[in-house]
Amino acid sequence: MSTDGVDNSKRRFLTAATAAVGAVGAGFVAVPFLKSWNPNAAALAAGAPVEVDISKVVPGQQIRVLWQKKPVWIVYRTEQNLEDLKNLPDSDLADPKSEIPQQPDYISGPNRSLNDKYLVVIGLCTHLGCSPTYRPEVGAADLGGESWKGGFYCPCHGSKFDLSGRVYAGVPAPTNLIVPPYTYLSDSTLLIGVDEGAA
Repeated sequence: MSTDGVDNSKRRFLTAATAAVGAVGAGFVAVPFLKSWNPNAAALAAGAPVEVDISKVVPGQQIRVLWQKKPVWIVYRTEQNLEDLKNLPDSDLADPKSEIPQQPDYISGPNRSLNDKYLVVIGLCTHLGCSPTYRPEVGAADLGGESWKGGFYCPCHGSKFDLSGRVYAGVPAPTNLIVPPYTYLSDSTLLIGVDEGAA
Protein backbone atom coordinates (compact mmCIF):
# COMPACT_ATOMS: atom_id res chain seq x y z
CA MET A 1 0.00 0.00 0.00
CA SER A 2 1.42 3.33 -1.07
CA THR A 3 1.59 6.23 1.37
CA ASP A 4 2.26 8.78 -1.33
CA GLY A 5 0.09 11.82 -0.99
CA VAL A 6 -0.78 11.18 2.71
CA ASP A 7 -0.75 14.35 4.78
CA ASN A 8 0.96 13.30 8.04
CA SER A 9 0.18 16.63 9.70
CA LYS A 10 -3.57 15.93 9.34
CA ARG A 11 -3.05 12.43 10.72
CA ARG A 12 -1.18 13.80 13.75
CA PHE A 13 -3.89 16.44 14.27
CA LEU A 14 -6.67 13.85 14.11
CA THR A 15 -4.79 11.53 16.50
CA ALA A 16 -4.20 14.37 18.98
CA ALA A 17 -7.81 15.57 18.71
CA THR A 18 -9.13 12.04 19.31
CA ALA A 19 -6.85 11.65 22.36
CA ALA A 20 -8.00 15.01 23.77
CA VAL A 21 -11.69 14.16 23.32
CA GLY A 22 -11.04 10.76 24.94
CA ALA A 23 -9.31 12.39 27.92
CA VAL A 24 -12.22 14.82 28.43
CA GLY A 25 -14.68 11.92 28.19
CA ALA A 26 -12.69 9.94 30.75
CA GLY A 27 -12.80 12.98 33.05
CA PHE A 28 -16.59 13.18 32.74
CA VAL A 29 -16.80 9.53 33.78
CA ALA A 30 -14.15 9.69 36.52
CA VAL A 31 -15.37 12.79 38.38
CA PRO A 32 -18.82 11.42 39.36
CA PHE A 33 -17.23 8.07 40.17
CA LEU A 34 -14.66 9.63 42.49
CA LYS A 35 -17.29 11.96 44.05
CA SER A 36 -19.40 8.91 44.88
CA TRP A 37 -16.67 7.84 47.32
CA ASN A 38 -17.29 10.93 49.48
CA PRO A 39 -20.12 10.65 52.02
CA ASN A 40 -23.12 12.85 51.24
CA ALA A 41 -24.76 15.23 53.73
CA ALA A 42 -27.22 12.56 54.90
CA ALA A 43 -24.40 10.12 55.59
CA LEU A 44 -22.44 12.77 57.45
CA ALA A 45 -25.47 13.63 59.60
CA ALA A 46 -26.12 9.94 60.25
CA GLY A 47 -22.86 9.19 61.94
CA ALA A 48 -19.75 10.95 60.76
CA PRO A 49 -17.55 12.33 63.56
CA VAL A 50 -18.07 15.95 64.57
CA GLU A 51 -15.13 18.23 65.36
CA VAL A 52 -15.85 20.79 68.09
CA ASP A 53 -13.78 23.86 68.97
CA ILE A 54 -13.96 24.37 72.75
CA SER A 55 -11.36 27.14 72.92
CA LYS A 56 -13.94 29.87 73.59
CA VAL A 57 -16.06 27.96 76.12
CA VAL A 58 -15.86 29.55 79.57
CA PRO A 59 -16.26 27.87 82.98
CA GLY A 60 -19.91 27.13 83.69
CA GLN A 61 -20.94 27.34 80.03
CA GLN A 62 -22.74 24.64 78.06
CA ILE A 63 -22.51 24.32 74.28
CA ARG A 64 -24.54 22.04 72.02
CA VAL A 65 -23.65 20.21 68.82
CA LEU A 66 -25.40 17.58 66.72
CA TRP A 67 -23.98 14.10 66.20
CA GLN A 68 -26.00 11.29 64.62
CA LYS A 69 -29.02 13.63 64.76
CA LYS A 70 -28.73 13.75 68.55
CA PRO A 71 -27.87 16.76 70.72
CA VAL A 72 -24.50 16.45 72.42
CA TRP A 73 -23.79 18.72 75.36
CA ILE A 74 -20.35 19.89 76.32
CA VAL A 75 -20.17 21.59 79.72
CA TYR A 76 -17.09 23.34 81.05
CA ARG A 77 -17.32 22.50 84.75
CA THR A 78 -15.94 24.94 87.30
CA GLU A 79 -13.61 23.94 90.12
CA GLN A 80 -16.59 24.32 92.46
CA ASN A 81 -18.67 22.00 90.26
CA LEU A 82 -15.97 19.34 90.48
CA GLU A 83 -15.73 19.76 94.24
CA ASP A 84 -19.52 19.50 94.59
CA LEU A 85 -19.54 16.28 92.54
CA LYS A 86 -17.08 14.72 95.01
CA ASN A 87 -19.32 15.66 97.93
CA LEU A 88 -22.65 14.52 96.43
CA PRO A 89 -23.79 11.50 98.51
CA ASP A 90 -23.95 8.24 96.55
CA SER A 91 -27.34 7.61 98.15
CA ASP A 92 -28.77 10.57 96.18
CA LEU A 93 -27.93 8.84 92.88
CA ALA A 94 -29.34 5.72 91.21
CA ASP A 95 -26.00 4.69 89.62
CA PRO A 96 -23.26 6.75 91.31
CA LYS A 97 -20.37 4.60 90.03
CA SER A 98 -21.74 4.41 86.45
CA GLU A 99 -21.84 0.63 86.62
CA ILE A 100 -24.51 0.37 83.92
CA PRO A 101 -22.44 0.55 80.72
CA GLN A 102 -23.54 3.81 79.09
CA GLN A 103 -20.15 5.16 78.26
CA PRO A 104 -17.04 3.97 76.45
CA ASP A 105 -14.72 1.72 78.47
CA TYR A 106 -12.11 4.48 78.79
CA ILE A 107 -14.57 6.71 80.69
CA SER A 108 -14.61 6.00 84.41
CA GLY A 109 -14.94 7.64 87.79
CA PRO A 110 -17.54 10.02 89.14
CA ASN A 111 -16.68 12.75 86.60
CA ARG A 112 -17.41 10.45 83.61
CA SER A 113 -14.99 12.27 81.31
CA LEU A 114 -11.56 12.17 79.69
CA ASN A 115 -10.76 15.62 81.03
CA ASP A 116 -12.44 16.46 84.37
CA LYS A 117 -13.15 20.03 83.23
CA TYR A 118 -15.39 18.97 80.34
CA LEU A 119 -18.52 16.85 80.51
CA VAL A 120 -19.59 15.37 77.16
CA VAL A 121 -23.01 13.66 77.11
CA ILE A 122 -25.90 13.01 74.76
CA GLY A 123 -28.60 15.49 75.76
CA LEU A 124 -31.55 13.11 75.82
CA CYS A 125 -33.30 11.93 78.97
CA THR A 126 -33.02 8.17 79.37
CA HIS A 127 -36.69 7.98 80.35
CA LEU A 128 -38.55 8.91 77.15
CA GLY A 129 -35.99 10.91 75.18
CA CYS A 130 -36.97 14.47 76.12
CA SER A 131 -34.18 17.04 76.21
CA PRO A 132 -33.42 18.13 79.79
CA THR A 133 -32.66 21.72 80.69
CA TYR A 134 -29.21 22.81 81.87
CA ARG A 135 -29.64 24.07 85.43
CA PRO A 136 -26.19 25.01 86.77
CA GLU A 137 -27.43 27.19 89.64
CA VAL A 138 -26.62 25.69 93.04
CA GLY A 139 -29.43 25.52 95.60
CA ALA A 140 -32.34 25.94 93.16
CA ALA A 141 -35.46 25.82 95.37
CA ASP A 142 -37.53 23.97 92.76
CA LEU A 143 -34.89 21.22 92.46
CA GLY A 144 -34.21 20.37 96.08
CA GLY A 145 -32.73 23.52 97.56
CA GLU A 146 -29.40 23.02 99.34
CA SER A 147 -29.00 19.47 98.02
CA TRP A 148 -29.05 20.65 94.38
CA LYS A 149 -25.46 21.27 93.22
CA GLY A 150 -26.29 21.99 89.58
CA GLY A 151 -27.06 19.65 86.73
CA PHE A 152 -29.87 18.89 84.32
CA TYR A 153 -33.63 18.79 84.85
CA CYS A 154 -36.07 17.10 82.48
CA PRO A 155 -39.30 19.11 82.44
CA CYS A 156 -41.26 16.28 80.78
CA HIS A 157 -41.44 13.99 83.83
CA GLY A 158 -39.13 15.49 86.45
CA SER A 159 -35.93 13.45 86.07
CA LYS A 160 -32.77 15.04 87.44
CA PHE A 161 -29.11 14.47 86.58
CA ASP A 162 -25.97 15.85 88.20
CA LEU A 163 -23.14 17.64 86.35
CA SER A 164 -21.65 14.26 85.42
CA GLY A 165 -24.91 13.18 83.84
CA ARG A 166 -25.62 10.71 86.67
CA VAL A 167 -29.32 10.20 87.36
CA TYR A 168 -30.78 10.97 90.76
CA ALA A 169 -32.53 8.20 92.67
CA GLY A 170 -36.33 8.10 92.71
CA VAL A 171 -36.95 9.80 89.34
CA PRO A 172 -38.51 8.29 86.19
CA ALA A 173 -35.24 8.09 84.21
CA PRO A 174 -33.75 4.63 84.82
CA THR A 175 -30.13 5.33 83.85
CA ASN A 176 -27.47 8.02 83.55
CA LEU A 177 -27.11 10.23 80.49
CA ILE A 178 -25.15 8.48 77.75
CA VAL A 179 -21.54 9.47 77.07
CA PRO A 180 -20.76 9.25 73.33
CA PRO A 181 -17.42 8.03 72.02
CA TYR A 182 -15.02 10.96 71.76
CA THR A 183 -11.40 11.98 71.85
CA TYR A 184 -9.31 15.14 72.09
CA LEU A 185 -7.47 16.21 68.94
CA SER A 186 -5.84 19.00 70.96
CA ASP A 187 -6.45 20.92 74.20
CA SER A 188 -9.07 22.97 72.38
CA THR A 189 -10.61 20.50 69.91
CA LEU A 190 -12.89 17.54 70.56
CA LEU A 191 -13.81 14.85 68.04
CA ILE A 192 -17.19 13.33 68.86
CA GLY A 193 -17.97 9.96 67.35
CA VAL A 194 -14.46 8.51 67.43
CA ASP A 195 -13.13 6.47 70.32
CA GLU A 196 -10.05 7.72 72.15
CA GLY A 197 -6.94 6.45 70.42
CA ALA A 198 -8.77 5.79 67.14
CA ALA A 199 -8.52 9.33 65.75
